[in-house]
Amino acid sequence: MIRFLTTLVLAVCLVAPTDPARAQQQQAPVWVQIAARSTLAEARSAIAAYGDRLQDVNGFTLGGGWYAIALGPYSREDANQVLTVLRNEGAIPRDSYIAFSSAYRSQFWPVGADLLGRGTRTQPPADAATDTATGDQTGDQTGDQTAAADPATPTPDAEPQVATPDETPAEARRSEAELTREERMQLQVMLQWAGFYDAGIDGAFGQGTRRSMAAWQEANNHEPTGVLTTGQRTELTRQYNAVLEGLDLATVRDERAGIEMQMPKAAVAFSDYESPFAHYDATGEIPEARLILISQEGGQDTLYGLYDIMQTLAIVPEDGPRERGERSFRIQGTDSRISSFTEVSLEGGAIKGFTLVWPVGDEERRTRMLDAMRASFTRLPGILPASAGMDEGQRVDLVAGLEVRRPTISRSGFYVDGRGTVLTVAEAVAQCGRITYDETHEAEIVTTDAERGIAVLRPKTTLAPIASARFEAGAPRLRSEVAVAGYPYEGVLGAPSLTFGELADLRGLNGETWKRRLALKAQPADAGGPVLDAGGSVIGMLLPGGDSAQQLPEDVGFAADTATLLDVLNRAGVTPGAGSTPDATGPEALARLANGMTVLVGCWD
Repeated sequence: MIRFLTTLVLAVCLVAPTDPARAQQQQAPVWVQIAARSTLAEARSAIAAYGDRLQDVNGFTLGGGWYAIALGPYSREDANQVLTVLRNEGAIPRDSYIAFSSAYRSQFWPVGADLLGRGTRTQPPADAATDTATGDQTGDQTGDQTAAADPATPTPDAEPQVATPDETPAEARRSEAELTREERMQLQVMLQWAGFYDAGIDGAFGQGTRRSMAAWQEANNHEPTGVLTTGQRTELTRQYNAVLEGLDLATVRDERAGIEMQMPKAAVAFSDYESPFAHYDATGEIPEARLILISQEGGQDTLYGLYDIMQTLAIVPEDGPRERGERSFRIQGTDSRISSFTEVSLEGGAIKGFTLVWPVGDEERRTRMLDAMRASFTRLPGILPASAGMDEGQRVDLVAGLEVRRPTISRSGFYVDGRGTVLTVAEAVAQCGRITYDETHEAEIVTTDAERGIAVLRPKTTLAPIASARFEAGAPRLRSEVAVAGYPYEGVLGAPSLTFGELADLRGLNGETWKRRLALKAQPADAGGPVLDAGGSVIGMLLPGGDSAQQLPEDVGFAADTATLLDVLNRAGVTPGAGSTPDATGPEALARLANGMTVLVGCWD
């Protein structure tokens, strides 16, 4: 090929720029020569290799026993573009060049073609005699006979009709060459989404990308050239975006939060500001949809604090990956109802990001929309002031207008040994996806006594409680003062409370010997809490109300006695401690004891 290239260059240099033949040559079709071989067999082998991944492959004789493989024909402008693109892609050798038709004698590939207008060969060249053993000569003769029968004449309905292309292959390559790297990568993304491409997204249109383009063209009733025309790229984009129709995905500029990004305006609309959040609530089309823009001033400590707070919110389910770096974090969560995605970063003292909440079961649309939102996220000047939303109504179970994630049910419990074993009521742990102590430490069930409604829990990690129960062995005195330690408002107060009353009976209403009747006004969430005597010893565990078909007075409660509690612990293989506190005399001492011994048991989905 180098020898021929030198010859061609010398020939071109001998032609004066003002020669009329030169001007005519510039207007005539040209070729991109990519290879030359010294035998017909080698040339055909090269053509087979290039033909698998390139369009417009031709074979010509050069004379002197050489054969050329060339792409075309093209206009000079198109040829330059094809040469540049294919070189950059590594699809053709770097020493490929533009050649003129005058350099070629006759065409031997495709069989029967005559793009030079000089008639096809009817006999193989003299130097092909040694190749006849491989069937090359037979192939040429067969091809020539077929050409005489005019194989180009179409047979009616022989092939399915294809759409008329909006560009020639050369025009398609030229328009494709004008795409940016990002646009080329996006084409690969769309082909991947359509199921035709499974390689890396790199913006390089190699053999795999070309095959995927041809497959998409064939599936969509286009000629499978492997190069998408402008119209075909538009069609593919329209298919790709069809899933987003109806969401009104558009750019929204929130000047106060200092954020611009694409949002599904048909699904969410601005509601209010409550620092550090700008709330975009559901419009009604998709009730679970929600978008929160995050904007606040701060450094790494603030970023880390926000990371912890976000995971306590109801809009961020607990199941899902979490990633936290030095200057950013990402939280994903999914439950049976919603999928949540949060992405936040710190730049120049400004913490900004967003949270998208979307219903489960709509994953393709959510993923596509999320990609567009992340790609369009833009920081603007301005940070949401800390005072934003302070004049609005506030609740202790809200963080900047967002509900804090809560257990489905919370009840009380108490430590029975120094290893964190807890007694509570069975209703507190029935059908839980997760069980916690004080919403922090995860626990698991050791055993449950369904008949008496008692459960034994142990922590999943080692705990060392401040205090544990000291069980009173003897029978308590009737009408003596007792107190129940518990969380009557399911943890809203942040610490256990004491409810005082008296021991009304050593049996239940139906004579149950394992129950004790109490005269005190307990709340449902107090159930599972320890019943303490005046000295701080445990004489029972408060049971849930409603054990009678009759409506009982509000000051009637029941507790499982110590013998029953110790029996359940023994069957669970738990030996209660001797108690870690001295006698507690007076309300203040009982309160300190209750605070160290009583836990909030949470049952989570």
